[in-house]
Amino acid sequence: MHAVTGSAAAGHWPAFWTLGDAYRGNQQNWPGIGEFDVMENVNGVNSVWGTLHCGTDPGGPCNETSGLGASTPCPATACQGAFHTYGFEWDRSTTPEALRWYVDGTLHHSVTSDRMDATTWANATHHGHFLLLNVAMGGAFPNAFSNQPTPTRSTASGVPMLVDYVAVFNS
Repeated sequence: MHAVTGSAAAGHWPAFWTLGDAYRGNQQNWPGIGEFDVMENVNGVNSVWGTLHCGTDPGGPCNETSGLGASTPCPATACQGAFHTYGFEWDRSTTPEALRWYVDGTLHHSVTSDRMDATTWANATHHGHFLLLNVAMGGAFPNAFSNQPTPTRSTASGVPMLVDYVAVFNS
């Protein structure tokens, strides 16, 4: 993960996420095409967030622009400066269908298809998604946790997000 904390981390927003494939060429169809935030971290806080974005903005069944999310501290060692395994499971073999988020093998969030109407669920999940790994700087999410606009004068620049591997499995 990203190895920066304290005031130097103000505005840092590393993330591992997906967007529904219909987003390519039509950036007006978010959040209806689905977004799975596998791992988000802000401002060097020792927590990881996992979120589903879907439906309409504002409001809708996924409470946009916030989405249906949850956070948890990284187990054993801080999120920053250590490697962790972030997992996302998309389970269509169960009824209701389920999305599950993990950190280091521990389930920390889930959303099931019965939380919304079938069309919204299908529009967000029943198609391809593409992966994104990025480090954003500033924005609504880190600003909400710092109670001020970010980045600030104290924010460190040029801090990379280190990724050991990315794997996708189907069964």
